[in-house]
Amino acid sequence: MNTVIKRGLLLFFIISIACLCGAAEPSQPTGMDFREETIYFLITTRFFDGDESNNFYCRDRIKLGDPQWRGDFKGLIEKLDYIRDLGFTAIWITPPIENRSGLDYHGYHGYDWTRIDPRLESPGATYKDLIKACHDRGIKLIQDVVINHSSNYGIRGKVWVNRLPLKYFRKAGVTFTAPYTGNLGNYKYQFREDNDNPVAPDWFRERVTRDPDGAEPLLDPVTGVTVPSLTCNVNRFFGTDAMKLDPKWYHLNGFICGGDWENQVALQTKHMAGDCLDLATENDNVREYLNGAVNSWLDLGVDAIRLDTVKHVERSDLLTYVNEWKNHKPGLFVFGECLVKGSGWGDIGGDNAPSTIRPWWYTRLGNDTRNPQSGPDSGFSVLDFSLFSTFRDNLSHGCFNGIESILSMDWVYGDATKLVTFLQNHDVGPDNDFKFRFKGDDWMAAVAYNLLWTIRGIPCLYYGEEIAFQKGLPQDICGNDDTLDQTGRAYFGDYLNAGTIEQTRKHPLWTHIQRLNLIRHTVPALQKAPMSYMHEWGGGMSFVRDWDNGKSYAVVGLAAGSDQQITVVGVRNGTYRDAVTGNTINVGSGAITFDVKAHSAGIYVLNGPGKIGQDGAFLR
Repeated sequence: MNTVIKRGLLLFFIISIACLCGAAEPSQPTGMDFREETIYFLITTRFFDGDESNNFYCRDRIKLGDPQWRGDFKGLIEKLDYIRDLGFTAIWITPPIENRSGLDYHGYHGYDWTRIDPRLESPGATYKDLIKACHDRGIKLIQDVVINHSSNYGIRGKVWVNRLPLKYFRKAGVTFTAPYTGNLGNYKYQFREDNDNPVAPDWFRERVTRDPDGAEPLLDPVTGVTVPSLTCNVNRFFGTDAMKLDPKWYHLNGFICGGDWENQVALQTKHMAGDCLDLATENDNVREYLNGAVNSWLDLGVDAIRLDTVKHVERSDLLTYVNEWKNHKPGLFVFGECLVKGSGWGDIGGDNAPSTIRPWWYTRLGNDTRNPQSGPDSGFSVLDFSLFSTFRDNLSHGCFNGIESILSMDWVYGDATKLVTFLQNHDVGPDNDFKFRFKGDDWMAAVAYNLLWTIRGIPCLYYGEEIAFQKGLPQDICGNDDTLDQTGRAYFGDYLNAGTIEQTRKHPLWTHIQRLNLIRHTVPALQKAPMSYMHEWGGGMSFVRDWDNGKSYAVVGLAAGSDQQITVVGVRNGTYRDAVTGNTINVGSGAITFDVKAHSAGIYVLNGPGKIGQDGAFLR
């Protein structure tokens, strides 16, 4: 069955719900324009455990009963229908390639870009099986890709980072936590090896397949000290000498610190952390290796790519990678993470960093840092961190203050309708210092989703948002003793078990997001059109979405904590039907006025189908 037919089945599923609720058949999506999608983002290892045999405890932040490597492809395949039923047509998974570090469950410490990490796969549930299962349901798969850095183990078969085998680590006062008993070597491997890199020197490789207890004396050729020893140099096991790395593969400029985070040269030539070693992406050997690996995953069926740590790679260098992938797979959608906590306008004004490390810069090809329109669209999109950065001060308080000023700057991007929008993700949230999961009341979250599903851009939901999962907790570990269950990266599978999933589906935010997905999939203007006639007044917001000169046309009004009467002038004349209430208004004077209940939206579509979906706690 080809992809078009499979996506047609998903569309049939959506249409069936719409028809049951009185809506007309939506326009057929092309399947070639990623703006038609909505994205569900998940950390694979924290989503659903389908195979306990591949569970794995990292050597850091251990909590018995909750292995960091818990979710897997088998579990994800089992719960694809849950994601589809919620109305999402694409899933974004964290990097699936083989990882190495003390806490590598998230996938961002790459060790071998050519292999899928075996802790994710099971018989009958390989990466290929996952992609097929997605496509069978009309769901696209977005693979997270890192090209900026490798783990501190180097790259298997290519480059080795000089350190001692972990099974020889001992330190006075340091005890090991089960299942790590005796040493910190990989407890699942026969010889407790943690590094099987075939390009390691002979003295290292000859210990890989023997001495599992790490008891036989080993002379460190760097320090001349024999290990194991209670007075060993910890850096020989966990540290990296940044000036002695292989320059064919790595930059030799030290580690990022202090003001480096707003300095282009430092960001793009220094190592981000000890387990994130900065790759020399401008070198041909690095480029050949990474592009070959990524292209192989595209050949396997990956539909789109999310690119990590964008501002850590110089724009022209980064775009050579992106363009290679797009040439290899025409029509490929690629978007990236250029994290900013602020407006992100760079040299245009109101920012403390140059344009050359800001999101808009990567979506353009011009070279004037004060004039985005000095160059055309680069063909690369980004996550909308500029919009996200306002949410601490508006959506977290149940209002829209300051959103219009950000949206009025859409002209700076190559194509703002292709930005990926979000309320929170695995790194950041809209509360306090941008570190915490959304902690507002459910009605505030509903207002946020009403905004994200009706403005320009492709909305993305982080796993668990549909039930206010881990509300108000830090997105990642903060304290010295934190474990994952205390963060926004906690295991979600307990809400997806046979005995709990039906209750999960009844959460008012779950049904709210399901209906928003249905409405957006039905109205092309909400997917693809730019915004115009924007007006924001704190308790409410209005705008127009006009796609293809009126082919699909919607007037949107949003209400926050109280009922709003909304008037929009300058609109097209004709018959409008509200996708939320079904109300009909005939416009003959270029102005439309309608009422919106608190926490709800008015989505008046010119010649539209009428009410789409059923009323819930918020959309009504």
